[in-house]
Parts: sequence; C-alpha cells; structure tokens
Amino acid sequence: MKIRYLMLHAYGMGGTIRTVVNQANAMAAAGHEVELVSLVRRRDTPQFSLDPRVALTTLVDQRDGRQPDSITRKAWRRIRGKIVPHGEFAADYFTERVEWAAMEYVSQLRDGVLVTTRPALNLISARRTPKSVVKVAQEHMNLSAYPDTIRREIARHYGGFDAITVLTGTNRLEYQRLLPQTPIVQIPNAVPQSDQECSQQVNPVVIAAGRLVPQKGFDLLIQAFAQVVAEHPQWRLRICGTGPRKGQLSGLAKQHGLSAHVELPGRADQLDRELANASVYALSSRFEGLPMVMIEAMTHALPVVAFDCPTGPRDVLTDGVNGVLVPPRDVDALAAALNRVIADRKLRARMGKAAAKSSRAYAPELVMPLWEDLFSELLQGERVADNFWSSR
Repeated sequence: MKIRYLMLHAYGMGGTIRTVVNQANAMAAAGHEVELVSLVRRRDTPQFSLDPRVALTTLVDQRDGRQPDSITRKAWRRIRGKIVPHGEFAADYFTERVEWAAMEYVSQLRDGVLVTTRPALNLISARRTPKSVVKVAQEHMNLSAYPDTIRREIARHYGGFDAITVLTGTNRLEYQRLLPQTPIVQIPNAVPQSDQECSQQVNPVVIAAGRLVPQKGFDLLIQAFAQVVAEHPQWRLRICGTGPRKGQLSGLAKQHGLSAHVELPGRADQLDRELANASVYALSSRFEGLPMVMIEAMTHALPVVAFDCPTGPRDVLTDGVNGVLVPPRDVDALAAALNRVIADRKLRARMGKAAAKSSRAYAPELVMPLWEDLFSELLQGERVADNFWSSR
C-alpha cells in the first residue's frame, strides 16, 4: 500500500506528532510505501525518531523565512481564509502561503491513502483531494472541544471522507450523531512500548507531563498541590514539558510557597525514567482527546488521579480500580484524591498493578494492525464498521 500522512509540523513536539510518527514507522516496518509530509518545517531535525524507510517531505520551509518562488504574492492573497476557519487551534500557522501549499499538494495526488491529522488539514483534504485517493481524517481531539466555527465546517465537509478515525468510544458517538452517513472508526493511539519498568512506589513524587498550555490545567494542579504539601510536606510535584506558560506556572508555584516542592524541568529526554521514578501520575487537563502520556504512565504501574474531563480519562480509567476520577476543574477534589492515594502505599500498588494491566490494550502489536486492516479494506472499496476497534 501507498500511505501518506499529512501533518502540520512533523519536526515539532507533542502527542499527535509522536503518535503519527509511530504509525508511519509501523506501516513502513510492515512493508508499505510510506511518506510523512510536513506542511511546515521550523527545525533542522525531527524531534522523534523516524524509520529510514519513511520518506519525509516538507512543503513550506520556515527555518529562515524562505518564500516560494513559483507563486506570486497576489495569488497568496486570493487564497487567504478560504478553507481554514477561525477557531482552529493552529490557525496562526495557516497563512495564505501555507494554506495554498497544502491545497496544491493534496490536489495533485492520484492514488493510495492520504491520512490528514487535524481539522485544518482535514478540511483542505475533504475539499481538494481527488476521489481516486482514499481519504482518512484523523481526529485527535473530542468534538465538543472545538468552537462552533470548526464544528460547522466539520458538519459541512467531513462527509466526503472514506472514514474518520477517533480515539475513544465517547468521540465515536459524538461524530456519529453529527455525521450519521459517514464511517466513524474508533482506533486508539498506541503506547510506544507496553512492557516498561514498573514504579516501586518508593519516591515521594507526583508526576505530570505535557505542553505547558492552558488545556493541560497545570495551574489547577499546582493549586491542588498546595493542599497536598500541607499534609505531606515531603512530596514533590514534577511537571515535565515545555511551552509558553512556564513562567506563569513558576510564578504560581512561588505564589503558593511551593518553590521547593514544584519542579518544572522542561522536556524530559528520558520520560520513561521519570515515570518509573514517580509514585503517582496526575492528569489535570481541562479537555483531552486520548491522553497518551497518562497511558504511558500506566504502563509503569503508576496509579492515576485525573479530572474526569471531556474526553479520554473515563474511557481508560475505572474509578477506584486503576486510578481516581474527580469532577472536572475541582481543585479541592483533586487535592483530596491525591492526598488519599499518597497516604496509602498499598492502595497505590494495587491501583498501579491494575493500571499496568489496563494499558496492555494500547500495545503497538494490538493497535497497529488495525490501521493496516482499515487502509486495506478502504482500498478494496469496502465500507468499514463504525466499531472497528471492538469488532477485531
């Protein structure tokens, strides 16, 4: 099979980039012809390891402000704003130049499978990719997290896809209600490895990880941890990741007198080691798709304390079994749950063991063949079942 993945920035960091790179690597390892297409490029080398059998293509190189030679500025102005609506989380990337490059690329395709990986790219593909190409839209975020401007465009154009893939059962039901005539296929992301070193529950560390942006709710987590430290002063909170809110989060920790208890070490080059050395994973997101770092933490036998945010945590966690779910954005409830788990090592060990068992459903050897089967069936002209994951 010929499979192309079109991404916004294949050279960047983030959960979506990591999972798409993992998919591309797996398809190449299975013997397929795979191309990873990066709409923009702002770094010299990719942040995630790419299989040498995966061809990597860049459409707009922004490392030094380069401009395309073949398209006039007048043409760029004509295209501005025609497809990517306001409200798309990465809308700032989609200048006239970038949007035109994406449209030009997809319109010249003639065969194989094209997988697009965010609403802006999905909308471009739905409108400009020829019918001879199998079109698959990946949705890594829940539908309700998008503003009305995006949901209206999704309802208007996503019916042109051969399949839309989502991460959770909750997401599948959302999209089925909006697009009853379009196959909505549930395939979760796979963890990089399912057999990991388990936490020994000896270090007084709560860990969280992700981009330092409002979505991840680290400001709420820091506020909750102030209550934790009042009862358990020997415990520390480590928030691994980079992003624009690092200064604000550091200031918030200082404001709460937590400078000695909250650490913001930046990007973790060895996140697996960080997770194995912790004793609890905290997820404080305001919304999610499917929180993969949380599932990675579970592979290390870490119990999870999480906001029951839309969507993701409830699709993976069973409250009281492999973690604790608390009402979204309820700082006091998050603090109480952390205190409860921190105070009971036997509880942490029991939940951690159950978490590791639950995480096996996301092993690469189980998830990646689902993508291969999906692409194969679509290329053969078959209509796939909506409950693709559970039917396998």
